[in-house]
Amino acid sequence: MNTIRILAVDDHPLLREGIAALIAGQPDMQLSAEASTGMEAIERFREFRPDITLLDIQMPGMGGIEALIAIRSDFPDAHVIILTTYGGDALAQRALKAGAHAYVLKGSVRKELLDTIRSVHLGHKHITADVASALAAHRGGESLSSREIDVLRLVAAGNSNHEIGLHLSVSKETAKAHIKHIMAKLGANDRTHAVTLALARGILPSVGE
Repeated sequence: MNTIRILAVDDHPLLREGIAALIAGQPDMQLSAEASTGMEAIERFREFRPDITLLDIQMPGMGGIEALIAIRSDFPDAHVIILTTYGGDALAQRALKAGAHAYVLKGSVRKELLDTIRSVHLGHKHITADVASALAAHRGGESLSSREIDVLRLVAAGNSNHEIGLHLSVSKETAKAHIKHIMAKLGANDRTHAVTLALARGILPSVGE
């Protein structure tokens, strides 16, 4: 039996300990290395060349998606499983587009992780059912542009249309038009609703993930 060598990347030590405990009881798996940041993830990958990388999507500094892109640019055959608390479709789409083979919610780790590791090692892809449903629900919907996401971040921070215009060097009317387009794309009733929907879908990161 070939042992599946695993790199676990998460900025929360307790989660890494939980993953280590899960893997320790599996005769076909070995936790080869750990990392707590995106930069460490890249370094550990180059050093250990794991069969599977478990990668947290939200970390201080370089996030999981940026680390995933960097790893796969040098090692296109890297098999990466994203671990996250986010069930939103937008973040999942970014991760899958960047080359993730699986997307697993942290709340499902005990139930799904081991089978997902084995499945991805065999070349399959896996998405948690809740995330798959979110992706299906918004398939074909219009995505926000990078400028619209910038505007939404400023809205979430409590800025007025005038203040948003100053931040982005546009007029108050242009900022207002951007917000109107954002609300239409998200199906939001007002500015606060737009921010709430963006957080739920992972378009904007929530604080403290």
